Amino acid sequence: MAKTQNKTQVSDTNVDDFIAAIDHPVRRADAVALNDMFKRVTGWQPRMWGPTIIGYGQYHYTYDSGRAGDMLGTGFSPRKASLSVYILPGYSDFSDHLARLGKHRIGKSCLYINKLADVDMAVLEELVRAGLDDLATRWTVTAT
Repeated sequence: MAKTQNKTQVSDTNVDDFIAAIDHPVRRADAVALNDMFKRVTGWQPRMWGPTIIGYGQYHYTYDSGRAGDMLGTGFSPRKASLSVYILPGYSDFSDHLARLGKHRIGKSCLYINKLADVDMAVLEELVRAGLDDLATRWTVTAT
């Protein structure tokens, strides 16, 4: 099997500079609030992954197929259309949390939020912790 690298790699971009450069004032304020919340909940410092993802912690995985790589433990991206929050590792059912969260959409491992005012931040914090705890039952997650 040919070795391929993940498209999403750690970068040297400064997280605070990235957040400060977000044009939309609500999206920028939400990014500041999420950064503060993720640092508080995880106890880890953020790192940029690729050009737009702010990640906390990381883990190394090796699938049965032999594919291996490194990925952020949890994090978010303040995209133009919505906030993409990477807190659902895809292994467990978090429907009880999601039912209490507020307005959102979900993908395979992402939670999409239009703006933080649409959700209950206490429930979002619970989801971050629950997602990391679930991920740590499968892979060793290390601090950044």
